[in-house]
Amino acid sequence: MKLHVSVQYGTGRAGLPASPTIRHWARAALRDMKHSRVALGVRIVGDAESALLNCRFRRRRGPTNVLSFPFEPPSGLHSDILGDLVICAPVVRREARQQNKSPRAHWAHMVVHGILHLRGYDHQKRRDATVMETQEIRILGELGFTNPYLS
Repeated sequence: MKLHVSVQYGTGRAGLPASPTIRHWARAALRDMKHSRVALGVRIVGDAESALLNCRFRRRRGPTNVLSFPFEPPSGLHSDILGDLVICAPVVRREARQQNKSPRAHWAHMVVHGILHLRGYDHQKRRDATVMETQEIRILGELGFTNPYLS
């Protein structure tokens, strides 16, 4: 698969994963897709931008770890664009610390989790959550990370 991942840093880059690392994690989350080409965007932001987008698009207050915006091409048109992820760096850092996880492992989880949402996975119902979490655990395991749901 030909993969194009556009990574934007809307906040300071210190301590954040590099673009090639994010692309590596994205490729793992897309490995079993049957598409020959896929494009997606990943924007890393601070609390304020995340909170603004979370309010505007989910009607929820405050920043959140990852927002997924699937791309829906107009009817009858084909597109290689999967969508965009917005990941909030301060939230990911706080969650990693609170959950006693390595920041790198939690970043990988957020990229994989967000991409699975772009692919249509969801976790609103328990059965759907189990399917999505099983995929996350498998993909993260392939990347060398432990099960993110074990504490």
